[in-house]
Amino acid sequence: MDTTAAPTPFSALIRTASQEQHAEAESSAFMSDLLGGRLGVEAYTRYTEQLWFVYRALEDGAEALREDPVAGPFIQAELMRAGELERDLTHLRGAGWRTGLEPLPATAAYAERVAGCARDWPAGYIAHHYTRYLGDLSGGQIIRSTAEKTWGFARKGDGVRFYVFEQIANPAAFKRRYRELLDAVNADDLEKQRVVDECRRAFALNTAVFRELGKVFPLSA
Repeated sequence: MDTTAAPTPFSALIRTASQEQHAEAESSAFMSDLLGGRLGVEAYTRYTEQLWFVYRALEDGAEALREDPVAGPFIQAELMRAGELERDLTHLRGAGWRTGLEPLPATAAYAERVAGCARDWPAGYIAHHYTRYLGDLSGGQIIRSTAEKTWGFARKGDGVRFYVFEQIANPAAFKRRYRELLDAVNADDLEKQRVVDECRRAFALNTAVFRELGKVFPLSA
């Protein structure tokens, strides 16, 4: 009788390894205040602006990775968010929303890391792809619901388009297929561990953005 335990799926390793950092990000003062409806629409707008810089880095690097044997399978048009963020920012700030727009220092560091992975390390890019897009399909929906209720956006309308994946009819099935892609990723065990570590780094970079936003909107302080 073979008692050898089956290897843990890569998707499960990533999810388990990043749970602590994920919880830290979700419980940050800024995100707690935002989800609690204690901040104004200006805080939500600033958060949306910071997301735009990160997703520009993610998606500007995507095309060059489309044929990559490791990252290529993850490049899927139905996930792309930069255009939806721009639509939201036009609604929130007006047509001139780009004028004077600057990333927070933590956002600039986050976007730079994403761009670097897209350019030099396709497997590392997967870590950022996973933490962002699967988060948008999951916890991001809580932010959408809060924004609609707190600041009066139309349900799934302008202002929250970022969270609306119109081309994904069944998010649960999509996430299941995404995890299957992770489990089949073309990388050895050492490289997979590096990806897990990069997932932790991605959450830390995201938390740093929340920390800086919390200083701009210091309600909990």
